[in-house]
Amino acid sequence: MSTSRLVSKILVLDARDDEMQSLSRLCDEHNLIGIAVRREDLATALAEHTDLGAVLLAGDYGGSPADSAALAAQLGALRPELPVIVQRPGERESGELPAALRKLRASYAANDPESLRSVIDEHVFGLRFPDSLVSGIIEITTTRLSSLFPSLTVDTEPPSIVRDRIIFGEVFSLIPLEGSWCRGYMLMQAEEEPLLAMLGGVAARERGAGETGEANGTGEMSEADFRELNSVLGELTNLVWGAFKNRYLGEPLVAGSRPLVQVPLLVNHRHRYISFGSDNPQLRFRYRLSDVEAGRDVVIDQRFVFSLSWSPEDFDENDAADDALASGELDLF
Repeated sequence: MSTSRLVSKILVLDARDDEMQSLSRLCDEHNLIGIAVRREDLATALAEHTDLGAVLLAGDYGGSPADSAALAAQLGALRPELPVIVQRPGERESGELPAALRKLRASYAANDPESLRSVIDEHVFGLRFPDSLVSGIIEITTTRLSSLFPSLTVDTEPPSIVRDRIIFGEVFSLIPLEGSWCRGYMLMQAEEEPLLAMLGGVAARERGAGETGEANGTGEMSEADFRELNSVLGELTNLVWGAFKNRYLGEPLVAGSRPLVQVPLLVNHRHRYISFGSDNPQLRFRYRLSDVEAGRDVVIDQRFVFSLSWSPEDFDENDAADDALASGELDLF
């Protein structure tokens, strides 16, 4: 699969084995990564997959349309940001969906697979992201990761559209993006313990000593390790932001040229939830840093949330500025 083609991960809730092959084909045709889930495994799947774009729900999942309607209501309470796409009976099929399912915002006909395309375009891939922007973000970020961690291997997963609002890992950095064609935020997220172990192993090898930087004897991270991790993630964020700003954002917005709407961010630490005050999907990238010698790897989760302003028709890549940055002619700040 191309590392620059946009995809989206969806849960496929359909108990009919004879439908799985056709649903798998539909997912491939619509740039979807389908994850088939049995009813008894649904709670585990929701906890494991926090980077979803939608849920595809058969009208009789769970045994009957009434069971499917009850499940749709539960999904709406647990993950209200996820569109639930219901497969309704075809014209030649008997039966009708319950009112609770008919009221859902998205559905498609079982005997008309093409009707799924418009639903996917509207409710999953709701924003258009220019190909050059997607590939450019991957290039910018992998280059800065390789520069910051020269002894590690950097691999990239296919970029995806995410509608979940679940925070990945325990530590993240957040920086605003302000341009004439977009306004929003960039997040860099990671799991704390794997990243600390990776940094400790690399530092130990550079010193020619035994590995350090693991959790201390009490099982908790030391203050020095914690601050080092913050520093590294902050530096990575600044490097990527600086390159993104110079290549894509161009001239800064002029104060007073137009009213700038601000929306408060909301973070719920207990539920690992973050809201940017918008229904816009997130553009997500995942980079896997591998320390082959130590047999370790860590994932950096990067998201772009254009929640305040998004006008892709005004997007204009500034390659010259990025080339100047690479040569040292431009400063990051």
